[in-house]
Amino acid sequence: MIEVVSLGARAGAFALRDVSFTLAAGAWGIVLGPAGAGKTTLLETIAGIRPVTSGTIALRGLDVTRHPPEQRRIGMVYQHAYLFPHLSVDENITYGTTDPRFARDVAARFGADALASRPVASLSGGERQLVALSRALATKPDILLLDEPFAALDPRRRTAVRAELRRMQREAGITILQVTHDFIEAGTLGDIAIVLDAGTIAQVDPPDALFRKPATAALADFLGFENVFSGRVSSAEESSGERLLAFTGSGIDLIGVGDHPGGAGHAVIRAEDITLAREAPGTSSARNVLRGLVVSVSRHGALSQVAIEVGATTLTATVTDASLREMGFAAGVPAVAIIKATAVHLC
Repeated sequence: MIEVVSLGARAGAFALRDVSFTLAAGAWGIVLGPAGAGKTTLLETIAGIRPVTSGTIALRGLDVTRHPPEQRRIGMVYQHAYLFPHLSVDENITYGTTDPRFARDVAARFGADALASRPVASLSGGERQLVALSRALATKPDILLLDEPFAALDPRRRTAVRAELRRMQREAGITILQVTHDFIEAGTLGDIAIVLDAGTIAQVDPPDALFRKPATAALADFLGFENVFSGRVSSAEESSGERLLAFTGSGIDLIGVGDHPGGAGHAVIRAEDITLAREAPGTSSARNVLRGLVVSVSRHGALSQVAIEVGATTLTATVTDASLREMGFAAGVPAVAIIKATAVHLC
């Protein structure tokens, strides 16, 4: 278990402030945030590399706030690996372990065993990361801190290494806290997502909740929500036990679901949650049926993004290429955007 309470730390002029979260034993935590948010500083502070200026850190239920790094029994992998340049790959992997056979078995699982006799200077960035992961796991840590550990790997190798690490984590019950910029990685690996912004906590939630209900418009923008509108929120009605809210702003009126207190706010909608049609449906459970005009179509592989002018604003929807061809969407073509109230998040 990792338990951080009101944590503060400094890295030059930068400061972490009042950071709190709990990561259960055997869980996989993901740390997200824009560049300069304090993600690496957080890992270094938990590892004991940076001193704590306020708050506490508990590992396995024990307060380690003032313990030196070697007493915290944590494995750590940096984005740039930081291997020992004067040692061979095999010597790097077995460094610090009391069980060299286990260390080499770990290396084999990641494919790093094929690099064993090579000097560190000859390794590519991806190969360095494989060696660094093997070295960290060779000491059998029950807590592992990872700073962009797959960033230098090609897509195929990244998928394989990620899956193997997941298997090892489950087999040994390792608690992992990982920094990543990859939202797909965050959604598939993470049990909990911790979002930092300018050294403070922006949101802590399971990834599915985070990617559906960001706490702020700024966070929605960071997470890639294509539709973020500012305006005002007011109560609408109760429906099937849900509180419906009315949003007005940015030239658009919407009905959403949530617990917004009312007043100034934002409506955020993912492009994939907007259904497009040429005509308004005769019957629909969707609360929002908006007529507009296609202004542009952008193709991205098998999917396309369609921008629709609705009143004084523009909505962006994602459709398949098959739907695009079937409905004949192109600039200047009328379109209807259909959005369920549950897809309109108000924050």
